[in-house]
Amino acid sequence: MVLLQSLRAGFETLQVKMGESVSEYFSGMMAIENKLRIHGEKLEDLTIIEKIIRFMPSKFNYVVCSIEKSKETNELSIDELQSSLLIHGHKMNRQTSKEQNLQVSSNYNSSKGGATEYKRGRGNNF
Repeated sequence: MVLLQSLRAGFETLQVKMGESVSEYFSGMMAIENKLRIHGEKLEDLTIIEKIIRFMPSKFNYVVCSIEKSKETNELSIDELQSSLLIHGHKMNRQTSKEQNLQVSSNYNSSKGGATEYKRGRGNNF
């Protein structure tokens, strides 16, 4: 009984940690869900989905809102939710990477003293 209460509390308080991936969060969530099931407590998929949606970091707000608007959460599977969040996470990482590359490029060009003049053709030996 105490173990079951401890697992329930772990389920209720499990949140995405700083730097934790969607896959890691889902793995932790499903590990707790499996332990609960082993000890006789079955969680409905809807309960798990609502919990996951409630505790996703703010950077996932617009995908969570989109999921809630486009699909009935009671018709959504855990795998579909995980796929949607993983795809969104990958897109955000690519976008962040592109922005960082542009920032580095911009910083490099500005460190050269601003605009650089390039001359073409023959006879421009300076």
